Amino acid sequence: MVERNLGFVTRDEQARIRATPVFVCGVGGMGGACVQSLVRAGAMRLGLADIDRFEHSNLNRQVFASLTTLGLDKLEATRQQLRDVNPSLEPEVWGAEWIERLDEILPRYGIVVNAMDDLGAGILLYRKAREHGATVVDAYTSPLPSITRVGPRDPRPEERLGFPTAGRDPRKLSAETKDACRIREMEYVMIHSSSAKYVDLDLAGEFVAGRRARPSLAPMVITTGNLMCFEVLSLILGRPSGTDCRGYFYNPWRGRIERPRPWPVAKILAPWVRREMARLLHAR
Repeated sequence: MVERNLGFVTRDEQARIRATPVFVCGVGGMGGACVQSLVRAGAMRLGLADIDRFEHSNLNRQVFASLTTLGLDKLEATRQQLRDVNPSLEPEVWGAEWIERLDEILPRYGIVVNAMDDLGAGILLYRKAREHGATVVDAYTSPLPSITRVGPRDPRPEERLGFPTAGRDPRKLSAETKDACRIREMEYVMIHSSSAKYVDLDLAGEFVAGRRARPSLAPMVITTGNLMCFEVLSLILGRPSGTDCRGYFYNPWRGRIERPRPWPVAKILAPWVRREMARLLHAR
């Protein structure tokens, strides 16, 4: 099945891809694209977690969503389609209980892909990943594809972005606290990328205010999932990474990589971005 991978990887590297455990939280948009590419690359030791079913709104971007899977549990439908690619595949799967079993899961999975929308669960995942020495591959909530890689010694996103969650149980966050976290992340995205040029800011404001689902476009979502897959493979194979805990944005409209701005530039832009965010939220 993976014979044509050779040339991109050696036989020894292919064996490493097969043998390395990878845990993926969320098998919808980004996670589904990432998992599909991992399996086609020859990954075998996968752990998958999700709590949802496929819906009509998933058809525009989720690779395992189709008319035949609508209404089905995402985990079971995804597992079956992955086994249609590789019948030898037997991924471990977890439903809603996965969040309470991280102390059991993370010692066995040193590489984690965070591809879910649950902010509180994500914060807990990062905290537990630090405790257990796991590396988390992730992306921003952004109109442009992005990729981050957070090692055990790196600052957690809640620390780096200044979330008001320090010392608090992430499973018990209020709606106001979650909104504040989303605003901090959106501020970072707008300061350090050209994302504002490629999305309707009024609609983005409704999402940040919790009144609208996040806008998503198939090429952006699937490209992000494949960037995640590349990053997982770089970890497995010990190859140099082009990202870090701050990450980068890929602008396919202009064919360029956008990295975090120097802090003096970010400091100048921050007041304008915060005013714009306040305007959008007030308008909502």
